[in-house]
Amino acid sequence: MDIDIGMKQDERSEVAKGLARVLADSYTLYIKTHNFHWNVTGPMFNSLHAMFEEHYTELATAVDEIAERIRALGEFAPGSYKAFAELTSIKEETGVPEAKEMIRQMVEGHETVARTAREVFPTAEKAGDEPTADLLTQRMQVHEKTAWMLRSMLE
Repeated sequence: MDIDIGMKQDERSEVAKGLARVLADSYTLYIKTHNFHWNVTGPMFNSLHAMFEEHYTELATAVDEIAERIRALGEFAPGSYKAFAELTSIKEETGVPEAKEMIRQMVEGHETVARTAREVFPTAEKAGDEPTADLLTQRMQVHEKTAWMLRSMLE
């Protein structure tokens, strides 16, 4: 059945392509955050362990919302490690860094997702895609606030 939501097919595809990048960054950050939650050590263990759990729980909800928006636009959402690795801008951590380095990498990751969302925003805006623009605005707010709070721990 054809999709008739007031956006042309090419506009929907272009927005979905951008959202796929936001999804890949978000999912990669989710995995990294979960890794750090499991493996953090040191004097900040308790607070970071709990904080990272809050963050990955929020990200788990976010990736579902982003993927569902891609589907509502009539495209398939990427859903494999390979696809995410090709689309993400976030560097994978293969080791277990010290707690302060984990925090630094989390700041970097949240800022990356915010930048990617900001890059996609004009495409959604140009297409008159208010639901995607709203979703991107919400994601930018969450990631910018989280980056600020994490950055404050390093000062």
